[in-house]
Amino acid sequence: MNLKMLLTVTAVSMTAGGALAQTTPEWRTVSPENLMVIDTSKGRVLVELEPRAAPNHIERIRTLTNQGFYDGLKFHRVIPNFMAQTGDPEGTGAGGSELPDVKGEFTFRRGRDSGFVAVENSGPGVRGIMGSLPVVTQPDAQMFVTADFKVGAGGLFCPGGAGMARARSPDSANSQFFLMTGQDDNLNGGYTTFGRVVQGLDVVKSLKAGDDANDGAVGADADTMTKVQLASAMPEGQRPTVRVAVPGSAPFNAAVEPARAARGAQFGICDVQPVAEVTGG
Repeated sequence: MNLKMLLTVTAVSMTAGGALAQTTPEWRTVSPENLMVIDTSKGRVLVELEPRAAPNHIERIRTLTNQGFYDGLKFHRVIPNFMAQTGDPEGTGAGGSELPDVKGEFTFRRGRDSGFVAVENSGPGVRGIMGSLPVVTQPDAQMFVTADFKVGAGGLFCPGGAGMARARSPDSANSQFFLMTGQDDNLNGGYTTFGRVVQGLDVVKSLKAGDDANDGAVGADADTMTKVQLASAMPEGQRPTVRVAVPGSAPFNAAVEPARAARGAQFGICDVQPVAEVTGG
């Protein structure tokens, strides 16, 4: 599907009294402070950060990005159909920043105002999309019996997912992160997911792969992140603007339903990719 052909439907309608009534928008614009612009030796990757899911990890990502920490670092571990890992100044997987490690944020609390839309109901929990992030969560009805009127939720590691790498300790994430090119349910609940690729997944998939016998280590000729910025730190005339279809909207459903029909009983939340339009930059 050519996403440029998906047009926004006018979000106003006339009421009986002649006044204009606002309807649910079909598109939302990603906030510049939540748009991570990763220029690589193979092309540009845009990641939407999701602070509601992992606020402390987002703070770390923003801090290091604004420091220029990630500029020039290698994708030192790349395993096809799994993920591409980067963020280590040593380029080996053993390094990190001088900042303290970050405690794992494997789950979060979701309220009714989260914009979550259910997509799949198989298995435990309800699976759907919040922003651009695939999540599994308790149903809304459970909110009526919780003190904060929210329910538990957790990000899922689907293609395009952005996650924090860590050592054996669940609280050892620091600077390294990875971008998913496949689905891996084994990471769910044990690693922090902090965002989703909204453009450039093909770029991530094209990164030089590592040696299977060496757990995906790429070596000296690894592809690099040439420049990493938040869109909010870029001059307005140079920053990209990203619009993402709201879950449940007509443009969103136009992309989801063909995948649901094609996959049949095998359809799952990881078959859903963000429907995005990018301008500028």
